Amino acid sequence: MIANPASDDKPIAEPPRGSGRLAENILYFARALREAGLPVGPGSVLDALKAVEAAGIGDRADFYATLHAIFVKKHEHTLLFDQAFRIFWRRKGFLEKLIAMMSPQAHPTNQKKQKAEAGANRIADALFKNPQDEQKAAPSLDLDARFTMSAAEILQTKDFAQMTAAEIASARALIARLTLPDDAVKTRRHFASAHGRRIDPRRSFRRTLRDGGAIIDLAFRAAALRHPPIVALCDISGSMSDYTRLFLHFLHALGEKRRVTTFLFGTRLTNVTRALRARDVDEALALCSTQVQDWAGGTRIASSLHRFNREWSRRVLGQGAIVVLFTDGLERDGAENLQREMERLRKSCRRLIWLNPLLRYSEFQAKALGIRAMLPFVDEFRPIHNLASMADLCRALGGAGGADADPKAWLRRSA
Repeated sequence: MIANPASDDKPIAEPPRGSGRLAENILYFARALREAGLPVGPGSVLDALKAVEAAGIGDRADFYATLHAIFVKKHEHTLLFDQAFRIFWRRKGFLEKLIAMMSPQAHPTNQKKQKAEAGANRIADALFKNPQDEQKAAPSLDLDARFTMSAAEILQTKDFAQMTAAEIASARALIARLTLPDDAVKTRRHFASAHGRRIDPRRSFRRTLRDGGAIIDLAFRAAALRHPPIVALCDISGSMSDYTRLFLHFLHALGEKRRVTTFLFGTRLTNVTRALRARDVDEALALCSTQVQDWAGGTRIASSLHRFNREWSRRVLGQGAIVVLFTDGLERDGAENLQREMERLRKSCRRLIWLNPLLRYSEFQAKALGIRAMLPFVDEFRPIHNLASMADLCRALGGAGGADADPKAWLRRSA
């Protein structure tokens, strides 16, 4: 069995004998993909070795296409695969030497430090994992070096795009435990109640006749309470995909308690409500990925909102629905169309809450044309980049808004 710092206690497979260093590195690369969260098993490794042998590698692009066809089964796995491939085979001329079986595996110490990208920590944690470090027992400390902050507290404020695979798994569990406040509102419907304030004439008359009419037995009714439905419009462009993926976990957990309608948009609008109703969250996200054709692509907010207003608003925005708009507001098309569609959307719903991951930056200013066109029609403008901001969203859905979420304040601040 081959030993490698990127391997674990349960190896995926062994390369065939005589296949050289290229086969070994493909094995290590597959193990790293599995650590990063991709479902890579022994069969995929054997298929990759056969595909590389049959395809006849000509250059880096051919090698990338061959491994991508084998290891990537879902749209949402493409981003992780791209980063893993770029990091694992990044040294200049390294891949070409591997093809000729003349160079050993690259080591992370020779790499230059770069700015962390979305999902890069997850890939690096999978590529350069050392099992000997896991076996060492952590020394007991009288004083925590993190100033008494627990791991859960650190996870609450950590950016979604910078989380490792293990941290994302913990974040998903915490998202499932988020609870919404009781924001039930009165409806026009009434039901029989002994403590109601309105007299039910029909039931009172029947009771009186049943007793012979000697005593008038009054019956009462009370207004029915109902949680307002939530309609989510989520941006799945390249800059938003990491945040949208975890926000879909939140919508899946929310859908178990109330009616949630979910739409995804990039260059087109897709209704994924039925897919998110699957009981298992991983199955639900897999169904979403099969329905969406423009994941991690461009952004056309105005055209997507136009289609929603024309085809879906009357169907899903009844009963005092709350609209949650999940996007960074960086529109490619003209701002005039976007302003018109935002105005129509605001008039069709009870409340409009805009969630923008760009608010995680303290230097953010609402100067982009798309953002300034959307802000006047929004009730609340909130960040959504970590678990703490997601908990604030739960309170906002219950009506507990804050002064820091006032969109007019952002317009005045950026004037």
